[in-house]
Amino acid sequence: MTPVITRSRRRVRWRAWWAAERGSATTEAVLIAPLLVLLLVFVAVLVHRGVEARLRIDDVAHQAARAATLHRTTPAAATAASKTATAALARAGLVCRDPSTRLSGRPAPGRTVTVRVSCTVDLGQALLLGTPGERTLSSTASEVVDVHRSQPSGARP
Repeated sequence: MTPVITRSRRRVRWRAWWAAERGSATTEAVLIAPLLVLLLVFVAVLVHRGVEARLRIDDVAHQAARAATLHRTTPAAATAASKTATAALARAGLVCRDPSTRLSGRPAPGRTVTVRVSCTVDLGQALLLGTPGERTLSSTASEVVDVHRSQPSGARP
């Protein structure tokens, strides 16, 4: 025969069980805190990689625009911008897939040349956080063509 447990006995047992759980919140916090710190570190690394990639793409665009202003013809300026962007990406250590460079403007004295650089960047290890490991970044930079450098020899402004 099983004894009948009254409501008051249930309350007493519940209170006894609850009192026996003292200190469990501290134990849980000690066990969960390292996981939260690890998650915070992963988020910080992801943000850092994204910001660093953005800064490097901006720098590459500025270098490509400056290289484009040093040439007298549009095809030569476009080629120089593309080669400079590719070399700058390699020097920066940025893993960039399918880089593209687009030149707008004519390299005439005193005019502005604009270069747009875009590529797909591998942010790496971002899959652990459930975020995409790749992101397409682009940057645009404008430079003014130097009046004296862009003219053929012997010409005056």
